[in-house]
Amino acid sequence: MQAKRVFITGASSGLGAALARQYASEGAMLGLVARRGEVLRELAASLPNAERHRVYALDVSDHAALANAAADFIAAVQGIDIVIANAGISRGTLTEYTEDLHVFEKIFATNVTATIATFAPFIATMKAQAAAGLTGARLVGIGSVAGIRGLPGAGAYSASKAAVISYCESLRVELKKDGIKVVTIAPGYIDTPMTQVNDYAMPFLMPVEKFAERAVATIAAGCSYRVIPWQMGVVAKVLRLLPNWLYDLLFSNAPRKTRHIV
Repeated sequence: MQAKRVFITGASSGLGAALARQYASEGAMLGLVARRGEVLRELAASLPNAERHRVYALDVSDHAALANAAADFIAAVQGIDIVIANAGISRGTLTEYTEDLHVFEKIFATNVTATIATFAPFIATMKAQAAAGLTGARLVGIGSVAGIRGLPGAGAYSASKAAVISYCESLRVELKKDGIKVVTIAPGYIDTPMTQVNDYAMPFLMPVEKFAERAVATIAAGCSYRVIPWQMGVVAKVLRLLPNWLYDLLFSNAPRKTRHIV
């Protein structure tokens, strides 16, 4: 599948920016969403065919603004091929601290609810395209290996990514008859600003450009679910099979992401 019209949230840095660069190199027309408008505009200007891309400076928790951006992009490029709900945040959290509750809420609002709000405005157009014979549209959710099993000190992030994985599976089954593919990508450790603050070893750390190449290939193939890099996929399968007592023993003293109150 040759992507033509691609809408990406969380596009100003990290995975989103790398995906934007990869798709732009293939000639796609991009709708780029992020809070930092100046950074987003600089990215768009640096891409091939800069005049073909549209920039939307907004917070994905503003669902009305997100819907307006979707409508504008659909009208501007006359349809949609791929939507990537990439916006996400990660914080160390501990349930015992009352002040962490709003951090849990913010992580779920950004990682889960905003994924739903990103997809929703495009589904009617994708269904209409499929009815007209243009099948193969993709909705892409970015999960995480951290969503496979709950990690200590990362209850909010692990739970939110587990929710994304399950939500995308539900949506995939719902939309199968409509000719719309739902792709879930679960990154392992990718070299981005989100992981660069980690002060512990990160096995199979992958350059973000390599991740983008593999993710774009996965999306084009219409895979229902894939862990990138594949080595972390093997690790994830092993972790899923561990009995709880053994998992608890191995991970009770695992390194934790630093807790930041924002």
